[in-house]
Formats: sequence, structure tokens, C-alpha cells
Amino acid sequence: MSAKLDIGRSYSLQSRVEEWMTAEKTGNKGVDVLSTSVLVQMVETAAIHCIEPILSAGQVTLGTHIDLEQSKLVPVGFIVRTEVEVVMLDGPRVSFAVQVFDEQEAVAEGTHERYIIDKAKFLAKLREKLA
Repeated sequence: MSAKLDIGRSYSLQSRVEEWMTAEKTGNKGVDVLSTSVLVQMVETAAIHCIEPILSAGQVTLGTHIDLEQSKLVPVGFIVRTEVEVVMLDGPRVSFAVQVFDEQEAVAEGTHERYIIDKAKFLAKLREKLA
């Protein structure tokens, strides 16, 4: 890593919910609210952006675990703010606390875990598996 990753490092990401992001578009007919699958993608994106600036050249992160409770619906057109904070470091393992808000209230919370890995080693394992 080019800089030190510390507990407390945080990142916030804002997105406006669009039609393509709805549960309707991911297969849940008639449910025109933010889908859980897109919410998970938002969490992963925020976590990646949180620690990407401090990675060394050749390093990437991979998500390995997510525990997320989506307790409120989010309509199309609302702005969603996804906040992640590093709460634990264990070697290459980085754990995040996650909170998600819309314009009116908290809509989800949980945890997310990523591992910092060497991209070349990862790609070598991938090629080996595909061979």
C-alpha cells in the first residue's frame, strides 16, 4: 500500500434511483423501488472507492462477505447516500460498517468485507481455473 489504511477511513457515495435500478427491472414484477441487488452494488462501489486510493500499484480488492438489511423502500427519483467506514483491519482483510440513507430516512445498514490482493496472482489463479 502506498499509504496507511486506518480504522475510521470513510467514503460516501450518492446516486439517484433510476428505472433500471428497480426490483421491477431485476425480475420482481410490479415493484418499482430500488432493488436489493443494486443496493449491494452501491455498497461494493463505495467500499472500493474508500480504499482504492491507498492501494499499491498492482493491488485490487475483492468482496468476500456482505450482511445487509434493507428496511425501507426507496422510490425512483430519490437520492440515495451510501456510507462505508473501515471498522476492522486484519492483514489483507478489511471490514466496513455500512449505512444507507435516502432523502427522508435510513434505509439499510450492515457490514461488508473485502480482501486486498495482488492482481497478478489473482489473474494467474483465474487463468489456471479456466485452463
